[in-house]
Amino acid sequence: MTDADQPTERIEVARPIPAPPADVFAVLRHPQGHVAIDASGMLMDATGEPVEAVGDTFVVHMDREALNDFPLGVYDVTIRIVTYEPDVEIAWKVGGGSFGEIGHVYGYRLEPTEDGTLATSYYDWSEISDDWRASGIFPVISEGALRATLGILDRTVRRGGCPRPRPTAPAATPRRPARPGPPPAGRSPGRCRGRTGPSPIDPPAAPPPATA
Repeated sequence: MTDADQPTERIEVARPIPAPPADVFAVLRHPQGHVAIDASGMLMDATGEPVEAVGDTFVVHMDREALNDFPLGVYDVTIRIVTYEPDVEIAWKVGGGSFGEIGHVYGYRLEPTEDGTLATSYYDWSEISDDWRASGIFPVISEGALRATLGILDRTVRRGGCPRPRPTAPAATPRRPARPGPPPAGRSPGRCRGRTGPSPIDPPAAPPPATA
């Protein structure tokens, strides 16, 4: 079997974004940025600080009901950074539950252009185990989903970055009546916090079938 005959275990899509790489990277390194650009509807929220190095982690709170494929309900996954080059490239692996990390990788490469940034999103499942490969569920995300997330990333950067989480008011605090006058202006999405130095995220799917 030649290299050309080998099955493809990587997807890459690219999109120009009219903003400098630092602005794009600021969204990708921030936990709330992952929630903001998610095209699947599964990412409900995230907990953690903006990442700064390989090995950094944060937690994403998921709800699989958006896809209605596996009865996983609400659960958490941990994102672990495996590539970190400020304003150039960031990649991560996903782990959760009893499965740990399956081995697939999500990432972005950013190249400066005259008009901003050429952002390339990639998904690589070449490092999964033979058991997971035999399960037939990979790739767990399509090229179309990667393209959709790139589009949302473009929109998020244009709007100024990822939204800040809305603070939760204490339960005992009564709601004040609205003051007379014009309605308040729309809330700005704000910037991702943290200095600059992906998506889709999927959970561990159903376990692979047992092998002899």
